[in-house]
Amino acid sequence: MIKGLVSVITPTYNCANFIGETIESVQAQTYSNFEMIIVDDCSKDNTEEIVKRYAEKDERIKYYRLKQNSGAAKARTESMRLAKGEYMAFLDSDDLWLPYKLEKQLDFMNKNNYAFTCTAYEQVDEESKSLGKIIKAIHKTDYNRLLLDCPVGNSTVMYNVERMGKFEVPDIRKRNDDALWLKMLKKEKYIYGMSEVLMKYRIRKNSISSNKFDVVKYHWILYRDIEHIGVFKSVFHICVWGIIKILHIK
Repeated sequence: MIKGLVSVITPTYNCANFIGETIESVQAQTYSNFEMIIVDDCSKDNTEEIVKRYAEKDERIKYYRLKQNSGAAKARTESMRLAKGEYMAFLDSDDLWLPYKLEKQLDFMNKNNYAFTCTAYEQVDEESKSLGKIIKAIHKTDYNRLLLDCPVGNSTVMYNVERMGKFEVPDIRKRNDDALWLKMLKKEKYIYGMSEVLMKYRIRKNSISSNKFDVVKYHWILYRDIEHIGVFKSVFHICVWGIIKILHIK
């Protein structure tokens, strides 16, 4: 039975409407040995007030605010830097975990000696109502498979810090989670997926990833500037990603 501390990595920006529910989904975990590190990228709403309200009552909830607005990648890197856990689990500030998420994923990692894992997840709307779509987790994803269409839900990922160490998130405005997983897969060969749904991913109308055409630009930056992939291979991967989105495969 794993008893190690899990650091929950949660960058946030202007998420006052959702972050309370997100925190409560962590507090409801059956595995209670965690710290939730929330790094605020200078929110302009009352995110800080809401988080501090929870932090005052629960010492496991820790709030930090960046000195200036720097983007999600910087906020996530700072959260990882502050983490003290033997494991890190990632949770965006508008997503939700099911109560057994940490317990079941830690057990999955322990029984199979996996250092890097993810789970299946469900899509919900802004009112947390199910959209009737489940995103399955692939059993075993390597660097090249993840490069194709990233079949990994950010808020499902957990990894063993003692085995893999800490990482700096590549500084890209969008797709920085994909960039981080690619970086980590250069150290650990596979990310292993659980078939069970343990996270709810919120679809928001005005989210940073909602404009698919804009995201294409960041895929290009990820492939060319960060991963240094050739032009033709980069075009191929963007086309595959586009087809997947158009056909609603993922």
